[in-house]
Amino acid sequence: MEELEVFRALVIVCPLIFLGGIVDAIVGGGGLITIPAYLLAGLSPHGATATNKCSSSCGSLLSTIRFFRQGDVHLPSVLVGAAAALGGSWIGARLNMMVPEQILYYIMLAIVPVVAVFLLVRRDLGREDRSNELSRAQLMAISLSIGLVIGGYDGFFGPGSGTFMILGYTALSKFDLLTASGNSKAINFSSNIAALVTYALAGKVVWLVGIPAALCSVAGNYVGSSLAFKGGAKIIRPMFFVVLALLLGRLIYDLAV
Repeated sequence: MEELEVFRALVIVCPLIFLGGIVDAIVGGGGLITIPAYLLAGLSPHGATATNKCSSSCGSLLSTIRFFRQGDVHLPSVLVGAAAALGGSWIGARLNMMVPEQILYYIMLAIVPVVAVFLLVRRDLGREDRSNELSRAQLMAISLSIGLVIGGYDGFFGPGSGTFMILGYTALSKFDLLTASGNSKAINFSSNIAALVTYALAGKVVWLVGIPAALCSVAGNYVGSSLAFKGGAKIIRPMFFVVLALLLGRLIYDLAV
């Protein structure tokens, strides 16, 4: 990209990456804001997806460190889930370059409303940590599945992956929302790195835009994680519906154009 094009891209991208980082740190799904930002700045669809991994990797690393220091990460399940997410994300990224995304759009279009209804019905979801009701083996198996399946989705498509991880850890592993959010940040970082390496080796990352955007993502994730620590479930739960609404709108728009 020429210098003027890079400057114009950064003017568009940086504020939206900062906003996406805030959302991502709280409940995941920041890609619903950041990927359209890259597209609006003139990047190709594959270039936008790849460059987004550059910024989101840095942001998710910052959030992971902060949640870990707060004690809101269940380390054994994270290690298993992160390892699975590495493999799942690599497979998903490879599929992204071979398979039309429309296939996944139709699947997600059916899933998102179901998730929203589930959240409305389960108002107590994630309000307290009940993971001690499960054995260590059960927690490891659930985390392995979450990492592999959602890591694959993250590498293939991406938006909303952190949200689905949090839901998986609250609904299946019975963690409270803060611990589930901390786990999702660590695993999401793992899947982001795997996808970033894959895209970088394929020459898809626009580094001149991605590196400055990464700094904005770090700043946004810092603000978002601070809000999550202060508000807990009171701020995390409403953000689920915001992200799901954005995801549904994104799917309908992409299928319509």
